[in-house]
Amino acid sequence: MSVVSGQERMARVTLHEVGPRDGLQMERQVVPLEVKEAWIRAVARCGVDIVQVGSFVHPEKVPQMADTDRLFRHFSAPGRKPEGVLLSGLVLNEKGLERGLACGVEVFCMGVSASETHSRKNTGMGIEEANRRIIGIAKSALSAGKRVQVSVQSAFGCGYEGPVPRDRVVAIVKTFLDAGLRGLSLADTAGHAVPDQVEDLFSRVRALDESAEWTCHFHNTYGLALANCYAARRAGVRYFESSVAGLGGCPFTKVAGGNTCTDDLVHALQRNGLRTDIQLSALVDVARDVSRFFGRDMAGSVYKAGPIPELAAASS
Repeated sequence: MSVVSGQERMARVTLHEVGPRDGLQMERQVVPLEVKEAWIRAVARCGVDIVQVGSFVHPEKVPQMADTDRLFRHFSAPGRKPEGVLLSGLVLNEKGLERGLACGVEVFCMGVSASETHSRKNTGMGIEEANRRIIGIAKSALSAGKRVQVSVQSAFGCGYEGPVPRDRVVAIVKTFLDAGLRGLSLADTAGHAVPDQVEDLFSRVRALDESAEWTCHFHNTYGLALANCYAARRAGVRYFESSVAGLGGCPFTKVAGGNTCTDDLVHALQRNGLRTDIQLSALVDVARDVSRFFGRDMAGSVYKAGPIPELAAASS
Protein backbone atom coordinates (compact mmCIF):
# COMPACT_ATOMS: atom_id res chain seq x y z
CA MET A 1 0.00 0.00 0.00
CA SER A 2 1.25 3.49 -0.81
CA VAL A 3 1.87 6.07 1.88
CA VAL A 4 0.43 9.54 1.35
CA SER A 5 2.47 12.44 2.71
CA GLY A 6 1.03 15.35 4.67
CA GLN A 7 1.74 17.66 1.73
CA GLU A 8 -0.24 15.38 -0.60
CA ARG A 9 -3.14 15.35 1.85
CA MET A 10 -3.38 19.12 1.65
CA ALA A 11 -3.32 19.16 -2.17
CA ARG A 12 -6.20 20.82 -3.94
CA VAL A 13 -9.47 18.91 -4.08
CA THR A 14 -11.27 18.99 -7.43
CA LEU A 15 -15.06 18.73 -7.41
CA HIS A 16 -17.11 17.18 -10.21
CA GLU A 17 -20.82 17.92 -9.85
CA VAL A 18 -22.83 15.02 -11.33
CA GLY A 19 -26.31 16.04 -10.18
CA PRO A 20 -27.67 17.02 -13.62
CA ARG A 21 -26.86 13.49 -14.84
CA ASP A 22 -26.52 10.91 -12.06
CA GLY A 23 -28.68 12.98 -9.77
CA LEU A 24 -31.68 13.20 -12.09
CA GLN A 25 -31.64 9.89 -13.93
CA MET A 26 -33.68 8.12 -11.21
CA GLU A 27 -36.34 10.83 -10.94
CA ARG A 28 -39.75 10.02 -12.42
CA GLN A 29 -40.76 13.66 -12.60
CA VAL A 30 -39.07 14.97 -15.74
CA VAL A 31 -37.24 18.25 -15.16
CA PRO A 32 -37.92 20.86 -17.89
CA LEU A 33 -34.99 22.00 -19.99
CA GLU A 34 -35.05 25.56 -18.66
CA VAL A 35 -34.95 24.32 -15.04
CA LYS A 36 -31.95 22.11 -15.80
CA GLU A 37 -30.23 25.05 -17.47
CA ALA A 38 -30.80 27.19 -14.38
CA TRP A 39 -29.49 24.53 -11.98
CA ILE A 40 -26.41 23.82 -14.10
CA ARG A 41 -25.62 27.53 -14.39
CA ALA A 42 -26.12 28.12 -10.67
CA VAL A 43 -23.95 25.19 -9.58
CA ALA A 44 -21.22 26.13 -12.05
CA ARG A 45 -21.18 29.70 -10.70
CA CYS A 46 -20.68 28.38 -7.18
CA GLY A 47 -17.11 27.46 -8.09
CA VAL A 48 -17.12 23.69 -8.69
CA ASP A 49 -14.62 22.57 -11.30
CA ILE A 50 -16.62 20.23 -13.55
CA VAL A 51 -20.36 19.83 -14.12
CA GLN A 52 -21.79 16.68 -15.69
CA VAL A 53 -24.56 17.98 -17.92
CA GLY A 54 -26.06 14.64 -18.92
CA SER A 55 -25.60 11.26 -20.56
CA PHE A 56 -25.99 10.17 -24.18
CA VAL A 57 -28.39 7.29 -23.76
CA HIS A 58 -31.62 6.22 -25.43
CA PRO A 59 -34.46 8.48 -24.18
CA GLU A 60 -36.78 5.51 -23.69
CA LYS A 61 -34.36 3.97 -21.20
CA VAL A 62 -33.60 7.18 -19.30
CA PRO A 63 -36.20 9.85 -20.16
CA GLN A 64 -34.51 12.49 -18.00
CA MET A 65 -31.55 12.52 -20.41
CA ALA A 66 -33.56 13.12 -23.58
CA ASP A 67 -32.40 16.76 -23.82
CA THR A 68 -28.67 16.24 -23.15
CA ASP A 69 -27.61 17.31 -26.67
CA ARG A 70 -29.70 20.50 -26.40
CA LEU A 71 -28.21 21.33 -23.00
CA PHE A 72 -24.66 21.05 -24.31
CA ARG A 73 -25.46 23.16 -27.34
CA HIS A 74 -27.01 25.78 -25.07
CA PHE A 75 -23.92 26.06 -22.87
CA SER A 76 -21.55 25.88 -25.83
CA ALA A 77 -22.92 29.19 -27.13
CA PRO A 78 -20.71 32.23 -26.38
CA GLY A 79 -21.20 33.72 -22.93
CA ARG A 80 -23.48 31.00 -21.57
CA LYS A 81 -20.97 28.85 -19.73
CA PRO A 82 -19.59 30.25 -16.46
CA GLU A 83 -15.87 30.90 -16.71
CA GLY A 84 -13.49 28.29 -15.33
CA VAL A 85 -15.83 25.29 -15.34
CA LEU A 86 -15.62 22.23 -17.61
CA LEU A 87 -18.69 20.40 -18.89
CA SER A 88 -18.68 16.61 -18.87
CA GLY A 89 -20.96 13.99 -20.36
CA LEU A 90 -21.38 10.25 -19.89
CA VAL A 91 -21.22 7.95 -22.91
CA LEU A 92 -21.87 4.21 -23.11
CA ASN A 93 -21.07 3.46 -26.74
CA GLU A 94 -19.71 4.78 -30.03
CA LYS A 95 -22.98 6.51 -30.92
CA GLY A 96 -22.87 8.39 -27.64
CA LEU A 97 -19.34 9.57 -28.38
CA GLU A 98 -20.42 10.75 -31.81
CA ARG A 99 -23.28 12.74 -30.31
CA GLY A 100 -21.04 14.20 -27.61
CA LEU A 101 -18.39 15.33 -30.09
CA ALA A 102 -21.09 17.04 -32.14
CA CYS A 103 -22.50 19.15 -29.32
CA GLY A 104 -19.50 20.38 -27.33
CA VAL A 105 -18.65 17.90 -24.54
CA GLU A 106 -15.32 18.86 -22.96
CA VAL A 107 -14.80 15.84 -20.67
CA PHE A 108 -16.00 12.39 -21.67
CA CYS A 109 -16.84 9.97 -18.86
CA MET A 110 -17.32 6.25 -19.45
CA GLY A 111 -16.87 3.07 -17.52
CA VAL A 112 -16.87 -0.68 -17.15
CA SER A 113 -18.64 -2.51 -14.34
CA ALA A 114 -16.70 -5.00 -12.24
CA SER A 115 -19.97 -6.91 -11.79
CA GLU A 116 -21.06 -9.15 -14.65
CA THR A 117 -24.72 -8.80 -13.69
CA HIS A 118 -24.62 -5.02 -13.38
CA SER A 119 -22.67 -4.75 -16.63
CA ARG A 120 -25.32 -6.64 -18.57
CA LYS A 121 -28.19 -4.69 -17.00
CA ASN A 122 -26.47 -1.35 -17.60
CA THR A 123 -24.98 -1.89 -21.08
CA GLY A 124 -26.26 -5.21 -22.40
CA MET A 125 -22.67 -6.46 -22.52
CA GLY A 126 -20.47 -8.61 -20.33
CA ILE A 127 -17.39 -7.18 -18.65
CA GLU A 128 -14.88 -8.30 -21.27
CA GLU A 129 -16.81 -6.95 -24.25
CA ALA A 130 -17.68 -3.70 -22.47
CA ASN A 131 -14.03 -3.21 -21.53
CA ARG A 132 -12.83 -3.58 -25.13
CA ARG A 133 -15.42 -1.16 -26.43
CA ILE A 134 -14.90 1.46 -23.73
CA ILE A 135 -11.13 1.49 -24.26
CA GLY A 136 -11.70 2.01 -27.99
CA ILE A 137 -14.17 4.85 -27.33
CA ALA A 138 -11.81 6.46 -24.81
CA LYS A 139 -8.93 6.42 -27.31
CA SER A 140 -11.15 7.99 -29.95
CA ALA A 141 -12.13 10.78 -27.56
CA LEU A 142 -8.48 11.42 -26.69
CA SER A 143 -7.62 11.54 -30.39
CA ALA A 144 -10.29 14.21 -30.78
CA GLY A 145 -8.49 16.32 -28.20
CA LYS A 146 -10.95 15.74 -25.36
CA ARG A 147 -10.34 14.95 -21.72
CA VAL A 148 -11.37 11.43 -20.72
CA GLN A 149 -12.25 9.73 -17.47
CA VAL A 150 -12.74 5.95 -17.36
CA SER A 151 -14.26 4.31 -14.31
CA VAL A 152 -14.64 0.91 -12.75
CA GLN A 153 -18.28 0.76 -11.67
CA SER A 154 -19.50 -1.47 -8.82
CA ALA A 155 -15.88 -1.46 -7.67
CA PHE A 156 -16.75 -1.97 -4.01
CA GLY A 157 -19.66 -4.38 -4.31
CA CYS A 158 -22.79 -5.20 -6.29
CA GLY A 159 -26.43 -5.26 -5.23
CA TYR A 160 -26.96 -8.43 -7.27
CA GLU A 161 -23.69 -10.30 -6.77
CA GLY A 162 -22.55 -9.02 -3.39
CA PRO A 163 -18.78 -8.63 -2.84
CA VAL A 164 -16.72 -7.91 -5.97
CA PRO A 165 -13.23 -9.47 -6.02
CA ARG A 166 -10.57 -6.83 -5.46
CA ASP A 167 -8.30 -8.49 -8.03
CA ARG A 168 -10.99 -8.07 -10.70
CA VAL A 169 -11.11 -4.32 -10.07
CA VAL A 170 -7.32 -4.05 -10.18
CA ALA A 171 -7.22 -6.06 -13.43
CA ILE A 172 -9.68 -3.67 -15.12
CA VAL A 173 -7.66 -0.69 -13.93
CA LYS A 174 -4.53 -2.27 -15.44
CA THR A 175 -6.23 -2.56 -18.83
CA PHE A 176 -7.01 1.16 -18.71
CA LEU A 177 -3.46 2.08 -17.77
CA ASP A 178 -2.00 -0.24 -20.41
CA ALA A 179 -4.16 1.57 -22.97
CA GLY A 180 -2.61 4.89 -21.98
CA LEU A 181 -5.63 6.18 -20.05
CA ARG A 182 -4.69 8.31 -17.05
CA GLY A 183 -8.00 9.74 -15.84
CA LEU A 184 -9.36 6.95 -13.66
CA SER A 185 -12.26 6.50 -11.26
CA LEU A 186 -13.55 3.88 -8.85
CA ALA A 187 -17.32 4.08 -8.47
CA ASP A 188 -19.37 2.64 -5.61
CA THR A 189 -22.49 2.13 -7.71
CA ALA A 190 -24.32 0.01 -5.13
CA GLY A 191 -23.20 2.04 -2.11
CA HIS A 192 -21.55 -0.98 -0.46
CA ALA A 193 -18.17 0.62 0.26
CA VAL A 194 -16.79 1.07 3.77
CA PRO A 195 -13.88 3.40 4.63
CA ASP A 196 -11.20 0.78 5.30
CA GLN A 197 -12.03 -0.94 2.00
CA VAL A 198 -11.91 2.38 0.17
CA GLU A 199 -8.52 3.31 1.55
CA ASP A 200 -7.11 -0.14 0.78
CA LEU A 201 -8.39 -0.38 -2.80
CA PHE A 202 -7.42 3.16 -3.79
CA SER A 203 -3.97 2.68 -2.28
CA ARG A 204 -3.52 -0.46 -4.36
CA VAL A 205 -4.59 1.04 -7.66
CA ARG A 206 -2.68 4.28 -7.06
CA ALA A 207 0.46 2.21 -6.57
CA LEU A 208 0.10 1.09 -10.20
CA ASP A 209 0.46 4.68 -11.44
CA GLU A 210 0.57 7.52 -8.95
CA SER A 211 0.79 10.05 -11.79
CA ALA A 212 -2.77 9.23 -12.86
CA GLU A 213 -5.70 11.42 -11.87
CA TRP A 214 -7.80 9.36 -9.45
CA THR A 215 -11.49 10.09 -8.88
CA CYS A 216 -13.93 8.63 -6.36
CA HIS A 217 -17.68 8.29 -6.83
CA PHE A 218 -19.76 7.14 -3.85
CA HIS A 219 -23.44 6.52 -3.28
CA ASN A 220 -24.96 7.06 0.14
CA THR A 221 -27.20 3.98 0.09
CA TYR A 222 -26.06 2.93 3.56
CA GLY A 223 -24.99 6.32 4.92
CA LEU A 224 -21.22 6.11 4.40
CA ALA A 225 -20.61 8.30 1.36
CA LEU A 226 -18.97 11.22 3.20
CA ALA A 227 -16.87 8.91 5.38
CA ASN A 228 -15.75 7.10 2.23
CA CYS A 229 -14.71 10.42 0.67
CA TYR A 230 -12.44 11.06 3.65
CA ALA A 231 -10.98 7.56 3.31
CA ALA A 232 -10.33 8.14 -0.40
CA ARG A 233 -8.62 11.42 0.37
CA ARG A 234 -6.38 9.68 2.92
CA ALA A 235 -5.39 7.32 0.11
CA GLY A 236 -4.39 10.23 -2.13
CA VAL A 237 -7.53 10.78 -4.21
CA ARG A 238 -7.97 14.38 -5.33
CA TYR A 239 -11.03 14.26 -7.59
CA PHE A 240 -14.48 13.84 -6.05
CA GLU A 241 -17.84 13.34 -7.75
CA SER A 242 -20.96 14.44 -5.90
CA SER A 243 -24.51 15.60 -6.46
CA VAL A 244 -26.22 18.74 -5.19
CA ALA A 245 -28.79 17.98 -2.46
CA GLY A 246 -27.67 14.34 -2.49
CA LEU A 247 -29.77 13.54 -5.55
CA GLY A 248 -29.12 10.37 -7.47
CA GLY A 249 -29.01 6.66 -7.90
CA CYS A 250 -28.28 4.14 -10.63
CA PRO A 251 -31.46 2.76 -12.23
CA PHE A 252 -29.64 -0.47 -13.08
CA THR A 253 -28.57 -1.50 -9.59
CA LYS A 254 -30.70 -3.46 -7.14
CA VAL A 255 -31.05 -0.86 -4.37
CA ALA A 256 -30.47 2.70 -5.57
CA GLY A 257 -29.19 5.39 -3.22
CA GLY A 258 -28.27 9.02 -3.75
CA ASN A 259 -24.79 10.32 -4.45
CA THR A 260 -22.42 11.99 -2.05
CA CYS A 261 -24.13 15.31 -1.34
CA THR A 262 -22.15 18.20 -2.86
CA ASP A 263 -23.27 20.78 -0.31
CA ASP A 264 -22.45 18.46 2.61
CA LEU A 265 -19.06 17.59 1.09
CA VAL A 266 -18.15 21.25 0.51
CA HIS A 267 -19.27 22.11 4.06
CA ALA A 268 -17.01 19.37 5.44
CA LEU A 269 -14.07 20.42 3.27
CA GLN A 270 -14.40 24.07 4.24
CA ARG A 271 -14.40 23.15 7.93
CA ASN A 272 -10.94 21.75 7.20
CA GLY A 273 -9.86 24.90 5.36
CA LEU A 274 -10.23 23.37 1.89
CA ARG A 275 -12.07 24.80 -1.13
CA THR A 276 -13.08 27.96 0.66
CA ASP A 277 -13.37 29.50 -2.82
CA ILE A 278 -16.65 27.66 -3.41
CA GLN A 279 -19.77 29.69 -2.57
CA LEU A 280 -21.40 27.35 -0.08
CA SER A 281 -24.43 29.57 0.55
CA ALA A 282 -25.22 29.66 -3.18
CA LEU A 283 -24.83 25.88 -3.36
CA VAL A 284 -27.28 25.52 -0.47
CA ASP A 285 -29.72 27.76 -2.36
CA VAL A 286 -29.59 25.35 -5.32
CA ALA A 287 -30.25 22.39 -3.00
CA ARG A 288 -33.27 24.17 -1.53
CA ASP A 289 -34.56 24.96 -5.01
CA VAL A 290 -34.21 21.27 -5.96
CA SER A 291 -36.18 20.34 -2.83
CA ARG A 292 -38.95 22.81 -3.70
CA PHE A 293 -39.17 21.55 -7.27
CA PHE A 294 -39.61 17.90 -6.29
CA GLY A 295 -41.77 18.78 -3.28
CA ARG A 296 -39.87 16.65 -0.78
CA ASP A 297 -36.89 16.67 1.52
CA MET A 298 -33.62 15.76 -0.17
CA ALA A 299 -30.93 13.54 1.32
CA GLY A 300 -28.55 16.39 2.15
CA SER A 301 -28.15 17.72 5.68
CA VAL A 302 -26.57 21.17 5.40
CA TYR A 303 -29.30 22.66 3.23
CA LYS A 304 -31.79 21.84 6.01
CA ALA A 305 -29.69 22.73 9.06
CA GLY A 306 -27.76 25.57 7.43
CA PRO A 307 -23.95 25.86 7.50
CA ILE A 308 -22.26 26.32 10.86
CA PRO A 309 -22.15 30.07 11.64
CA GLU A 310 -18.55 30.83 10.71
CA LEU A 311 -18.91 29.15 7.31
CA ALA A 312 -22.25 30.84 6.69
CA ALA A 313 -20.67 34.23 7.37
CA ALA A 314 -17.67 33.51 5.16
CA SER A 315 -19.84 32.33 2.28
CA SER A 316 -22.37 35.17 2.34
